[in-house]
Amino acid sequence: MSTEQPNFAGPLSAAVAHLCTRLQPQVSPRTAAGFREVLRRLGAPLQVAVAGRIKSGKSTLVNALIGRRVAPTDVGECTRLVTRFQYGTVDRVELVFFDGRKQVLPFDAAGMIPKDLDVDFDKVSHLEAYLTNAVLRDLTVIDTPGLGSLDLASVKRTEQLLGAAKHRKDDDSEETDDDELDETSRNAVAGAEAVLYVVTQGVRADDQQALAAFTAATASREAGPVNAIAVLNKADTITPESVAGSDGDVWKAASIIAEKQAATLKPRVADVIPVIGLLAESAESGGFTSADADALKTLSQLDDATWETMLMSADIFTTWDCDVPVGTRVRLLEKLDLYGIRSAVDALRADPELTAGALRRRLLESSGLARVRARLDGVFRARADGIKAAAALASVTALAQASGDAGERQRVHDAIEVLLQKPEAHQLRLLEALTLVASGAVDMPEDLADEVLRVGSTADVGEQLGLKGRPHKELSAYALERAGWWRSFASFGATPAQSRVAHVVHRSYFLIWQQLKATGGA
Repeated sequence: MSTEQPNFAGPLSAAVAHLCTRLQPQVSPRTAAGFREVLRRLGAPLQVAVAGRIKSGKSTLVNALIGRRVAPTDVGECTRLVTRFQYGTVDRVELVFFDGRKQVLPFDAAGMIPKDLDVDFDKVSHLEAYLTNAVLRDLTVIDTPGLGSLDLASVKRTEQLLGAAKHRKDDDSEETDDDELDETSRNAVAGAEAVLYVVTQGVRADDQQALAAFTAATASREAGPVNAIAVLNKADTITPESVAGSDGDVWKAASIIAEKQAATLKPRVADVIPVIGLLAESAESGGFTSADADALKTLSQLDDATWETMLMSADIFTTWDCDVPVGTRVRLLEKLDLYGIRSAVDALRADPELTAGALRRRLLESSGLARVRARLDGVFRARADGIKAAAALASVTALAQASGDAGERQRVHDAIEVLLQKPEAHQLRLLEALTLVASGAVDMPEDLADEVLRVGSTADVGEQLGLKGRPHKELSAYALERAGWWRSFASFGATPAQSRVAHVVHRSYFLIWQQLKATGGA
């Protein structure tokens, strides 16, 4: 028996784990088994699932986030499977079959998971990839098949994982009865505590539907911005002239579209962030080489008229007569696309002495990956303790409610209430309040609902107050002012349900004020 102590995300996760351990002897064997699974998940890294439509660039983004080109991006059998990327002391990939068997899968010649399998694909449940990768020490990334595939089996697997099968209708327009998850998919859903949803230029109705189902299924609770952010991938494919107010700038156009998508997906996600996944993958995972830099330096020496002509299309770029071989230009397109190539050449023309390493860093900056990672840190990593604890408590509650023993249900309920009364459990109260407002379970005026979402959707004090970058003293005064306002609203004018939320928001502002005061803000 292992004596290794679990590595909890923080005190809240540890408190919920203690609750599960203490309750195990007081509940039925079946409920106790569920509690053991909750304990296992509490001790594991935060698990983020990457979801979206087919060809949205999910796997490319996964590679960029991990910093290693390991997930296959070309369509094949492996792209139709759920793949869990987690930390391991030895790099290996395992096929997991529906009957529980496991088979080690060798990496291909390029060090990637092979896209095709030499097994009976229909018997395979999912893939487990273990990588000696520092990023995965505190974050497990789950790559999911794409929605909208013409491959019905792939659609089914994804819907099972996302819990979206219940939203689909059969040919007779009757609700399908087959909305039960298989055991492996159920475990995957239960284990994914947050979601990074990938969209391209157009958000469709089924994107919103799948995101709603997925965030609800992963956290075992109503959807909300607590555990979901979205990225607008392939930002470089946007035609800026088609976006009013972009002034012909690709990134400005992408930001405008991302803001509109955020409004469309609100309150399902905390934010929508533009990114160029292909550029990020090539720059971050070792795909960009010194030979690529040398080729780009040669291209940077072309006259302006020739260069602008070559950039008109991929076909012209690869077929135009110049000193860089066609094969090299094809590889540059595969790694950077025209936007990345233009960005690199612009950088080299501005500074011809740029080294290959410095040019790679410029390309990485141009990809937008840093902002995605910062948002992941702000929404997910910084709040991993609260996210994991809230998801675990939701699972504990569901396990108790499924019990046929009324006494057992009451014991679990009472234990949870005692935990939630502790001062350190305020973050759980805030996440609960945010979820109630985001899901519409508690109806609030739009401006107040927006304020609740702002306070509850980030760990950054400036962003919580809506005063990012303002002086410390101003933040402190505003926090105290809003604390008083929400206390008054809770006592006068609020409905009972609104009052419950208002008390939590009042407490949040008061704690922010105390934090600022302790650091010299008052």
